[in-house]
Amino acid sequence: MDQGSSHAMDSGHTIAFRPQPSSGLRLSGVLEGLSHALDLTEGHPRGHAARSSLIGLRIGRALGLSPTEQTELLYALLLKDAGCSSNAPVVHDLFGGADQEVKRAVWLRDWRRVPQQLSYAWEHIGKGSTFVAKLRLLGRLAMLGPRGSGERIFTVRCERGAEIARMIGFSDRVSSAIRAMDEHWDGGGYPYGLEGHSVSLYARIIGLAQVMEIFWDKVGTDGALTVARERSGRWFDPDLVDALDDFEGDTPFWGRLADTKLKHDVLVHVPADLEVPADDTHLDRIADAFALIIDAKSPFTFDHSRRVASYAVAINERLGDGAVDAVRLRRAALLHDLGKLTVPNAILDKPGTLDGDEWAIVKQHPAYTLSVLERVPAFREFAVDAANHHEWIDGKGYCRGLTGDALSATARILAVADVVDALSADRPYRAGMPPERVRAILDSEAGTHFDRACVEVCDADVLERSHDDDREHRHVA
Repeated sequence: MDQGSSHAMDSGHTIAFRPQPSSGLRLSGVLEGLSHALDLTEGHPRGHAARSSLIGLRIGRALGLSPTEQTELLYALLLKDAGCSSNAPVVHDLFGGADQEVKRAVWLRDWRRVPQQLSYAWEHIGKGSTFVAKLRLLGRLAMLGPRGSGERIFTVRCERGAEIARMIGFSDRVSSAIRAMDEHWDGGGYPYGLEGHSVSLYARIIGLAQVMEIFWDKVGTDGALTVARERSGRWFDPDLVDALDDFEGDTPFWGRLADTKLKHDVLVHVPADLEVPADDTHLDRIADAFALIIDAKSPFTFDHSRRVASYAVAINERLGDGAVDAVRLRRAALLHDLGKLTVPNAILDKPGTLDGDEWAIVKQHPAYTLSVLERVPAFREFAVDAANHHEWIDGKGYCRGLTGDALSATARILAVADVVDALSADRPYRAGMPPERVRAILDSEAGTHFDRACVEVCDADVLERSHDDDREHRHVA
């Protein structure tokens, strides 16, 4: 086994997989639920990460990985796309069009072969643009070359994903696997051109498992196995491809991948005595980490979720009898925009007015926030509140059109905190507004759009609030 020691680093900030008392909340359950948000960011069908995890774990079992190693591998598989939002602006800049569609499509080709590179580029670059705009993008891409464009896209994705894993508290073994998951056996992968056993075993398993899941979804089990064998020795470690023989004929296994209740199959692979309880420290780290994932989707939303959390906490501190639980509120604020990971950067970063179809896409993002958070037991309690951050007192908000009577105090606070930051920050279509202008808008819409009590406590101290007190939570630049 070339993976190295199977014991994770044990420090005050690093998760150690060792026998310990279990609790009702499991770290694996939290990350399995949130992995569905990462699927949406990459343009994959929901459940991609969970299905990749099951395939990767079967490969690991065939290789004889220990329970501890299988547990580490599972977390690396669930978090493999944690950096995927960070390269969305790069993908949009290089290709135009919908970044999720561009990302998904590249996996369906052997993009290291020149004919497939050319057909992919012609089909997806500048999709929906004029012929002249398409040629301009093609010219820029040609100047960079396949290696240059690939390095731009994969470096930011892999490095940020590794940092997110470290931020949550996983060992270097987990974070290094995420950093190297797109390297290939023969050195033709990204971002660093590593080859052979210089790529960690976990990373090699992730690389194979994710491609197999994509082709399983597209062309079925036989098609996925065929692709794996065709790319053996180039993309994939031949020994890992050989390990597929161990479960190629396991029809029930392949059939279970289509089950929408994948969570139960994934979590059973974490031995009870190695399960990590999802305590408050872990939940805060995860909320902070996913806030960074959300905000990395667009340069115009960088730090938005953390600032909304800071505004929300400040408003809550001033509400007196109307205040809510601050820990729950902060987590809801950090995760309120999970659904924005589904919105293409062509819309998020558009400098002009959105058309009707684009606006309809934006208005659906709270529904995705709700559906993802409801999968996470620890966050289910505030899923509705987080998803209601665009609802208005008069019922004219979105996406459910709820009126004030149906909105909790948490949802009302989040609605004000979100718009305070949206108005204060720079956007593609305008510069950020000064505090006095923000307050004037809030006052004009108090009682109709926004809860009057929440608006009234937005004094100068709140609107000009320094975020120094929240910096301790920022572990990733």
